[in-house]
Amino acid sequence: MRQQSGDASVLRRLNSAAILRHLRAAQVATLSELARGARVSRPTAEVIVDDLIAEGWAEECGDEPGDRQRGRPARRFRFRAASRHVAGVGVGALLLRAMVSDLGGSVVASRQVPNHAAMSARERVDAIAELVEDVCADAGLPVAELVAVGVGTTGVVDGAGRVVKSVVLPGWSDVDLHGELGRRLPAPVLVENDMRLAVLAEHWRGAARGRQDVVYLFTENRLGLGLLIGGRTHRGAHAASGEIGRQSGDHWQAFRHLADYAMAVEPGELRTHQQAAEFAVARAEEGDERAKAAVRAFAAHLAEGLLTLVNPLDPELVVIGGSLSRAGDLLVGPIQDYFDDRCLYPPEVVASGLGGECVTLGALRWALDHADQVLFS
Repeated sequence: MRQQSGDASVLRRLNSAAILRHLRAAQVATLSELARGARVSRPTAEVIVDDLIAEGWAEECGDEPGDRQRGRPARRFRFRAASRHVAGVGVGALLLRAMVSDLGGSVVASRQVPNHAAMSARERVDAIAELVEDVCADAGLPVAELVAVGVGTTGVVDGAGRVVKSVVLPGWSDVDLHGELGRRLPAPVLVENDMRLAVLAEHWRGAARGRQDVVYLFTENRLGLGLLIGGRTHRGAHAASGEIGRQSGDHWQAFRHLADYAMAVEPGELRTHQQAAEFAVARAEEGDERAKAAVRAFAAHLAEGLLTLVNPLDPELVVIGGSLSRAGDLLVGPIQDYFDDRCLYPPEVVASGLGGECVTLGALRWALDHADQVLFS
């Protein structure tokens, strides 16, 4: 927004921000509505709106059907979500994903590339920066025009954006991801734990919309956890909330039922935990009774582990996310039955519909929240 010198310019910027906030919230508004919302005179609102249009923040709407029959209609204006953009990045064990969206959350470009375990930390940071540049090029935008780049990564992430500890990606512990990306990208960078961003994505566009207390369980190549308490993601005293994955005993025991089934069906085929799980789920969907039993046993094991968290937290919803959420009721049904039998107030259990994009979408939402604070405060 235009800046001027003196006290008048400060008041003008405050009034402009107030009108812009009101327009963004309303999506479409008349001058009178904007003036009331910002508590300024109508002439002042008109001057400010003209400036916002000139600067690309707003645009005038065309006539709606029937306007001409009612006489001259009031001028209506809408917020231009495409005036600015943000990016979101998900750093997973196998893939790097990136998206660019406008300020309305509409994704305008997306990309993904492999994340090889053999990469050094420097190579991985370089790959993330290159991915952001490429996805921005796809969107026809220079990186420097992004309001923010949100990054969700596996590992314990402190308040400064440093990966304090990672047991999933080799060499990823003690990496100053915020600082390293900040030196490579000409845009503000935000770094957060992937599971916290995954539950944020569910609250924004997934199964947890409108819910305040949610437990999110990630089921893929590892197990992870995200908590939404009172509508806010929970970080924990050491920013380690959600890091339950790769605890060897529990991790193996949860997947053992699926791995045993896969080995029994195809003894000569070596599979990772995730591959065995996907194999068993696919066979269960085809009607294989032994596969169904293996998936039910896996679900019961997950439910048993979740119970110690669900009972004291009393969430209203449990979301099963990650690639194994595609199992749907094969996984959700046994967990729901387990809670119904053992919880004083059983939460609803649902499968996520966001798939592998959950962390990247959460990173987008987090970047959008930052944009709101920077642009509209």
